[in-house]
Amino acid sequence: MKFIKRISLFLLTAGLMFGAGSYATLKAEQFFYPNKYEREKDEITYNTVHGNSNGENDIENSSDTSSDTVDEKRVIEAAMEEIPVITADTVYLVGKINLSDGTIEEGEEAVPVKYIGLDRSSLLEELEEYNKNPPLSELKNGFTNIELTAFSKDRVVICKYYEPEPEEEGFYLMVADHFVIVYKEDKRTIYMNTDILLENLSSQLQEEIIAGKYVENEQELYNFLESYSS
Repeated sequence: MKFIKRISLFLLTAGLMFGAGSYATLKAEQFFYPNKYEREKDEITYNTVHGNSNGENDIENSSDTSSDTVDEKRVIEAAMEEIPVITADTVYLVGKINLSDGTIEEGEEAVPVKYIGLDRSSLLEELEEYNKNPPLSELKNGFTNIELTAFSKDRVVICKYYEPEPEEEGFYLMVADHFVIVYKEDKRTIYMNTDILLENLSSQLQEEIIAGKYVENEQELYNFLESYSS
């Protein structure tokens, strides 16, 4: 019995000593690190109020990252949609302006295949290249330059300018008071009087001049005058 009491007393004494040691250690830490427990308390309070546990932070961060990615993708898609480009359905209008007489010919044409998919700046580059190296058929028609006057995904308007060389005017050889008279192509306006007597020409040429002999250009006219003038 005395042995049991001694064991109990020993355990009680050991417990009291452990408790006293723990209390002393806690007090010592509070004394030497007074802000440690305050920071821990503040962190616990903040997490409790805002619900920011580690798991929640990870979820929130993941959600924010996903949201940012989606928003960035939408911005890129929106930016791409805002740039109009030429498609096969784009109405392609071409105006041909004759600088010599001021006439304008307008019409819708098929969109050139190489223009499909181009935006405004790319089309301008293509037109600039066209200006530098126009087709031979365009040069024969007096092509001077091409320009873009309207651009959208639905409608593109192109203007081509031409300055063709004036066609040479023809003439008519006719007779008045037995002399050959040169008339302009309208057969009413006298271009030149000559000293060529009709009777001095061959019978065949006389018949042609009486009927109105057509001369295509000035060179042919002067060749005739040189041949038959006295």
